[in-house]
Amino acid sequence: MRKKDSARSESRQPPAISKARLWSFRIVAMLVVPVFFMAVVEIALRLAGYGHPASFFLRTRIDGKEFFVPNDKFTARFFPASIGRPPPELRMAVEKPADTYRIFLFGESAALGDPEPSQGVGRQLEVLLNARYPGTHFEVVCTAMTAINSHTILPLARECARHHGDLWIIYMGNNEIIGPFGAGTAFGPRARAMPVIRASLLMKETRIGQFIERTAERFSRKASAPKSWGSMKMFTEHQVPLDDPARQRVYQNFEKNLEDILQAGSQNSVPIILSTVADNIKDCAPFGSMHKAGLGENQKSAWEKSFDDGKTLESTGKYTDALGAYSNATAIDAQFAELEFRIGRCELALTNFPEAQRHFQLARDLDTLEFRADSRINQAIKDAAARHSGKNVYLADAVEAASKASPDGIAGNELFYEHVHWNFAGNYLLARAFAEQAAALLPDSIRKRATAEWASMQVCEKRLAVTDWDRYRALEAIAHRMSEVPFTAQMDHLEKLKAVENELQQLQSRITPETTAAARKTYEDALAAAPDDHFLHENFAVFLEATGNLNGALKETEHVRELLPQLPMPWFYSGLLLVKLNRTSEAADCFSHAIALRPDFAKAHSNLGVVLANQGRLDQALAEFRAALQLDPNDKSAQKDMETIEAEQKSTH
Repeated sequence: MRKKDSARSESRQPPAISKARLWSFRIVAMLVVPVFFMAVVEIALRLAGYGHPASFFLRTRIDGKEFFVPNDKFTARFFPASIGRPPPELRMAVEKPADTYRIFLFGESAALGDPEPSQGVGRQLEVLLNARYPGTHFEVVCTAMTAINSHTILPLARECARHHGDLWIIYMGNNEIIGPFGAGTAFGPRARAMPVIRASLLMKETRIGQFIERTAERFSRKASAPKSWGSMKMFTEHQVPLDDPARQRVYQNFEKNLEDILQAGSQNSVPIILSTVADNIKDCAPFGSMHKAGLGENQKSAWEKSFDDGKTLESTGKYTDALGAYSNATAIDAQFAELEFRIGRCELALTNFPEAQRHFQLARDLDTLEFRADSRINQAIKDAAARHSGKNVYLADAVEAASKASPDGIAGNELFYEHVHWNFAGNYLLARAFAEQAAALLPDSIRKRATAEWASMQVCEKRLAVTDWDRYRALEAIAHRMSEVPFTAQMDHLEKLKAVENELQQLQSRITPETTAAARKTYEDALAAAPDDHFLHENFAVFLEATGNLNGALKETEHVRELLPQLPMPWFYSGLLLVKLNRTSEAADCFSHAIALRPDFAKAHSNLGVVLANQGRLDQALAEFRAALQLDPNDKSAQKDMETIEAEQKSTH
């Protein structure tokens, strides 16, 4: 009986689990449990309102209609919070109207139109196409931003692929070395392997990733990231020679990103114009030069003697003899960028134009502060276009177009403000090149309505209301830029700055009561033709303020607020105008509104602090000054105002 009971007991025991199944359960538990936990945390953070969306476009209603507007937190994945780059000013209808041909323009500050986006290539392209093909509304959606590069443009392009684009134009490559994940970047990790970069960016799309990053920034004792945006001078301590292995990794990453961008367009059957990237090689000396590694002291002394001899001979116009001295220096060390630039200048003076161009290009490529797309970047662009020929990808050669339009075939100040940013004539040249290629890709229904000629540059100026006031404002920004490093370290800095100052004086001399009246009419005519053009309203406001019409300027700024209510800057500008009109309560409301739209708007905090201080609300003013300094420690005005109030409060206690 006991034997039977024992047998029954044994038969009721569960079968043994094999080791393979046991390890399968363990692996599933190791994966599923953490994923489930992270999903719960992610949902909780989102429900709590923590973090921000990672997309470029956000949906909103403006005047009862649905629009996409840029997300001002889009670049948070690529830049430290203290120097995040603002997106371009735009709005795009969610439902594309039937008569609209939508073009997405991708790139960096040169594609944006820096220093004056209202006059940039995208704006001029719109004028050219709308004038040539009446009956169709050509909408150029410029997604370009300062300091970004292909790592930022790839997710942006993938998102734009979902928004009914009829054509893409890609003009990028200037910031690969100094932009996010570049070999010479001033913020964040440098030149990592692509899988690491993409994993990091993917993590930052989540609220968990944003929480981890923000926590790490808060508790990190390192001060590697700049406290505030410091323009090009941020990069001066991050020089990268041409043979640096990190630079080679950057080229590989660029090629991979470019390939994936083209794939994103091709998968959505969008035709793409892919452009080479032009720059000022003739009139822009290298920003940084370094000797080759391993140069001995005797070699360096011999090199410096030959280099100095060449400079002396060049300065006295003895260009052939100078080339001989420079050749001796080259035999010792041919890696010094300024040496190649000086050789180019001598060859140019001797009218040896092909040789001059070759040496100018080499000087650009050897520049250790690489703010310009070099030969390797442009070759990668050409190679990508060749690989995708027949797949709706078309090459636009901006480098060749700039060379053909320049004296002696070498691009210089005729087309560029400084190193890469086109002047108005340069932007028109680039826009014409894009327009002519776009024309061949238009549907027959649009092409058959073409007028005989492309609009002239003068017509573009009129449609965009470009007056001497606007030219002066843009050139004034360039003069300020050239007064800072790294421009001040360029060998030709003084002559370049002098030329800009002379041009400013000429523009100033042309501003008379008659030209001021004519400029006002130019703005009014342009706005009559395009009443919803926020750029025109912005520029007209600046013009009216400069000519003393503060109420008129405020009215134009209010138009901008109506057209782009998501932007903090028009509210901020309204506040400044209201302060001048002594309407301080309204000014405080405008500054507060700007802060509500962008809490990290340091200048809005400091200006609100000034208004509150003048109203006697000192504790509130102090809070605003402290907020401003937390965001921008370099704000000396806010620091001074805060110290003044603290001293007054101390003396009264």
